[in-house]
Amino acid sequence: MRDILPDLRARCADGVPLALATVVAVHGSAPRDPGAVMAVDAAGTVVGSVSGGCVEGDLYEVAREVLAGAGPRVVTYGISDDEAFGVGLTCGGTIEVLVRAYVSPVELADLGALLDLIADDRPVAEATVLSGAAETGARLVVRPSDAGPATGTLASEGLDAAVTDDARGLLAQGHTAIQWYGAHGQRRMQEVAVFIRTYAPPPRMLVFGAIDHAAATARIGSFLGYRVTVCDARPAFATRERFPTADEVVRAWPHTYLESTEVDARTVICVLTHDPKFDVPLLLAALRTPAAYIGVMGSRRTHHDRLARLREAGADEAALARLASPVGLDLGARTPEETAVSIAAEVIQHRWGGTGRPLGELTGAIHHGETS
Repeated sequence: MRDILPDLRARCADGVPLALATVVAVHGSAPRDPGAVMAVDAAGTVVGSVSGGCVEGDLYEVAREVLAGAGPRVVTYGISDDEAFGVGLTCGGTIEVLVRAYVSPVELADLGALLDLIADDRPVAEATVLSGAAETGARLVVRPSDAGPATGTLASEGLDAAVTDDARGLLAQGHTAIQWYGAHGQRRMQEVAVFIRTYAPPPRMLVFGAIDHAAATARIGSFLGYRVTVCDARPAFATRERFPTADEVVRAWPHTYLESTEVDARTVICVLTHDPKFDVPLLLAALRTPAAYIGVMGSRRTHHDRLARLREAGADEAALARLASPVGLDLGARTPEETAVSIAAEVIQHRWGGTGRPLGELTGAIHHGETS
């Protein structure tokens, strides 16, 4: 959704009817994850993608039918024919796609309000009925409990209440899922399928050390969808001009800033200072956080010296094992840009549990977490 957010907001603001095709389930290997969106507006313009081109042509026709009044529907695409010319996925997986239209001023205003929350990085979840004893396409927009009540309705007060509770739980975890309920929200029943899509604020990437490698790392971090902060205590180096793609540039002692800013289990920390007076207090602070990844630049000699200093400062072996140091995967990187790719590759590996080995040397599913 975020990749086509400006296009969608513009159409809502202009009152242009549109249909959204949203991936709601993936089985096996597939190009896009649940939540991927393609939009078709009243003029026939297409933005976004759900499969990288495999099924978009057929989905376009479905979206046009839905826009013309056919009603919301869920369509399924599996593997294409043997010659890969049929409508389907050549990768062998299966996707389920919900196609829903927004035509009336009220519908477009409701969608626009959701898009505004996403654009403002406010946590929000959208629950949509897929099938069963409730109207397909019925929507409920849920925000954290301290941000107000849910808006919209699915079928009954009981179902709305149960879905609201589950949506807030999924939102806190940053997860998207299909949940099943009874018609009145009963648990452990299979009468209503509800797709709950969560929109948590982008994860953070904190880059410490305003060097050339930091500029390249900030660029690739932004490309990967992180909210990037570059921090350095030296005013001459920590400037907006040197880091135009960063969301913010902070002039402060690294450990002081880290101790005062929000870090959660999705946060990536990249320590590129490789100077003990910065590194040791900064890493001690970093190891006290729940950060998903803590990468530290430096030679092997620097790494061993750094570990000794951290042990002297009280860090135990379990904490030190969290450090990705020397930072990055072994790609043979030389330039700052190549090093940034190496760092990004390791961040992705940590996130999804990859091996870091060439796919050509492996067998089985390409995407981790698949069962076939």
